[in-house]
Amino acid sequence: MTDTTPAAAAGSVGVDMAPVFQLQRVYLKDASLEMPHAPHIFLEAEAPSVDIQLEVSNTPVIENVHEVVVRVTATAKVKDKVLFLVEGKQGGIFEIRNLPGEQMGPVLGVVCPGIIYPYLRANVADLISRTGLPAIHLAEINFEAFYSQKMAAMSQQGAAGSAGPGQAAVATNGAASP
Repeated sequence: MTDTTPAAAAGSVGVDMAPVFQLQRVYLKDASLEMPHAPHIFLEAEAPSVDIQLEVSNTPVIENVHEVVVRVTATAKVKDKVLFLVEGKQGGIFEIRNLPGEQMGPVLGVVCPGIIYPYLRANVADLISRTGLPAIHLAEINFEAFYSQKMAAMSQQGAAGSAGPGQAAVATNGAASP
């Protein structure tokens, strides 16, 4: 019996220091759709060109709790006229504790966006399909490559001496947008 008490005590201390990663909530933070040339744009027979911009940001909410937001802006044009402009922001609230500092950037910049991006893809596809146009399905994103490119660009800025103290702090938590 005396052998189990110290083990139980050690186990409870180990549990308090164990890394914690929990998704608390996923939500649609913002969505907008503009069709400035409707209904005349529907008469165009030409296929639209689509430009898609992606951004990932994170913000501490309270201690050990972070909001991660994936934002996409998709603009479809036929010739020089905008068919539609859709923007969506999908947010997630994550509890992250007892993680080594060097792992926070990749978790906030790779793991968290990878969890919430499928929700954003579905919401954007649904929003566009409600226009009466065929849905545009956003491609899968390799957030690890996206994060690596962002960090490489930020380190090049730092090597050139253009990154100030605020930018260096942003680079450590992966909050900067590409």
